[in-house]
Amino acid sequence: MKLNILLLEDDPKLASEIRQYFVAQSCVCDIAYDGQAVFKYIPANKYDILILDINVPSLNGLEVCKKVRLEDRSTPILMLTAFGDVNDKVEALNIGADDYLVKPFHFDELTARINALIRRSGQQQTDPDDLIVVDDLTINTSQMSVNRNGQAIELTPKEFRLLELLARAKGRPVSKQTISEQVWDINFDTGTNTIEVYINFLRNKIDKGHDDKLIHTRPGFGYYLKGN
Repeated sequence: MKLNILLLEDDPKLASEIRQYFVAQSCVCDIAYDGQAVFKYIPANKYDILILDINVPSLNGLEVCKKVRLEDRSTPILMLTAFGDVNDKVEALNIGADDYLVKPFHFDELTARINALIRRSGQQQTDPDDLIVVDDLTINTSQMSVNRNGQAIELTPKEFRLLELLARAKGRPVSKQTISEQVWDINFDTGTNTIEVYINFLRNKIDKGHDDKLIHTRPGFGYYLKGN
């Protein structure tokens, strides 16, 4: 992703967990623990997205969103809150929020929603070094986005890391040992089939419905990504 994120969240434990997740994705994540603090961060930073909890001290997330929109119409705003009532969602969207995710949430869904907002905003300039193209498959490593033949493909963070690893190998087989170490950060356990499962996930998302298959197996050597 490599985004600059401002998170408004007054729960220190949850805020820390979210920040750690984003840092692991090569993002920068500043934390504001109350609504007023948001406006201490914004003047000095250019954020790619604002993630706002609603029920926070001083100014609540809705008031923050409304105030931000008076000066900034373009930066995506995602409301992340325990309030799941339809009226709460409608109010947030009406005052300028771009999306609304209810707690508890899965990080995979949070990532997918952020990627969708960034794509829609069109605010990120694509660096050619961030693009990997294999046949009709395009991988944007900075935005963690993938499309094939112009169609967007949603991947989980683990699926994306696996696909990127295969793509960077430029057609050379990648062993299960290497995949395990670089995607899961663990030594390979021959008693599990986790890698095979994720390869199948990728095949279903990348190759299903296409005559030309891109994900291949070389028995005894590993997996590789290559066009025909």
